[in-house]
Amino acid sequence: MAVFVAVVFVAWCCWLTVIDLRQRRLPNALTAGGSVAVLLFAALTGRWSVAVVGGLLLFGGYLLVHLTAPQSLGAGDVKLAFALGAATALAGPGAWVTAALLAPVGTALAGSLLRLRAGRSRAPTVVAHGPGMCLASVIALALSV
Repeated sequence: MAVFVAVVFVAWCCWLTVIDLRQRRLPNALTAGGSVAVLLFAALTGRWSVAVVGGLLLFGGYLLVHLTAPQSLGAGDVKLAFALGAATALAGPGAWVTAALLAPVGTALAGSLLRLRAGRSRAPTVVAHGPGMCLASVIALALSV
């Protein structure tokens, strides 16, 4: 069962990544559906409260950034943060912290690389954060196994 859940989680993250890179948005149906799926899994494994706390903590941090600097972080990223925070919390505090720290670092590195590639252009470099969030969560969960 654990392998099936991991495959579904990675597939969901890949789907979100492709959509965010192409459309620069994360659909509510996918972010909400992911949250429901993670919470259902957590309830079935008896770890509902761990998932809710992890989800709310990451959601709260992302919401704070979105409210103070909405141009830097979209509302879809805030909604995605709940599901990813809940999922990584189920793997333990180390996985949660790893994912929470790795996501912005990864996105910043991607932005820096794109900026270097663009040369001396003064145009702002816009980088979708959802892919970084998903990749960071997958990496954190893989490291926790």
